[in-house]
Amino acid sequence: MRYRKVGKSGLKISEISLGSWLTYGGTVDNEVAKKCMATALDNGVNFIDSAEIYAGGKAEEVIAQFLRDENVSRRNLVISSKVFWPTSEEITDWGNNRKNIMNAIDGTLERLNLDHIDIYFLHRYDYTTPVRETIMAMDDLIKAGKVLYWGTSAWTAAQLERVNAVAKESGAHRPIVEQPLYTIVEQPLYNMLSRFIELEILAVGKTHGMGFTVFSPLAQGLLTGKYNDGVPEGSRGATSQIMNKYLTEENISKVRKLGEIASSLDITTGQLALAWVLRRPEVSTALVGATKPEHVIENVRASDVSLSKNTLEEIESILDNAPEWPYPYHPNIFYEDKMGD
Repeated sequence: MRYRKVGKSGLKISEISLGSWLTYGGTVDNEVAKKCMATALDNGVNFIDSAEIYAGGKAEEVIAQFLRDENVSRRNLVISSKVFWPTSEEITDWGNNRKNIMNAIDGTLERLNLDHIDIYFLHRYDYTTPVRETIMAMDDLIKAGKVLYWGTSAWTAAQLERVNAVAKESGAHRPIVEQPLYTIVEQPLYNMLSRFIELEILAVGKTHGMGFTVFSPLAQGLLTGKYNDGVPEGSRGATSQIMNKYLTEENISKVRKLGEIASSLDITTGQLALAWVLRRPEVSTALVGATKPEHVIENVRASDVSLSKNTLEEIESILDNAPEWPYPYHPNIFYEDKMGD
């Protein structure tokens, strides 16, 4: 396993890391989840990502059970969580306001059975709260020792510019990382089939010294080749609305061709997809959501894969998908609509 710094911070995390959305505390049995985490750590993974909203807090609880039952050294493990989404029907239990952040971190630490977490993400931008209020609340958490670093998740380039400017102006700790996720059209980022962040978000984050923990690098499993011959029963493709965006004949045809490249390199299609994501130096880690220990072993081997210039050019010729502005965020959409009135 190779490791990368998170942006310009001194924090180093594994190139392949373990996420817990849609899996731990929910669809994956707790004992299997703990085996996945144990396998990940045995193979060099040092970063586990979660959020208070994942499985209603149960994902954090499963991580806590694993740390306790396996007697894992907290010293060598990087753990993150996130705040923003409503956790009850109370008006104060959501958003990036000071009250919710202070309440939420205590709940997260209790569920994780920890005295601090390493990275605390703001799970979305909060249009109802002044950004300076949010920044100072995160700064106070760092000063209190409850959080070591903080980051953003699914923020636009303009929002990243704003938060860094206000943090600098306020003399507060700046965010060190962004976890991109484009949800308007339910397209998880970043992977071979969803390249929106290449347009400006990667560049803006890099300018401000931020790293990226990229989500869904395997396009919910499509880029492993598991859907090349149809949709397996019980797979995400059978139930996920997100997968409906990906499961097209065009995409499956591309994955089959990518599989041929992978075979020529003696690696799997999934390892090729992960190595492709990691070709970008701005990316600190690729988050994978393993449901079986053997998935973890296959994924972590991608850290040893380096793609040549010729291979990357061949991949690009297959993808043939320069990053585009997805509707409704394309800068021309507004003007075209107005001109048509």
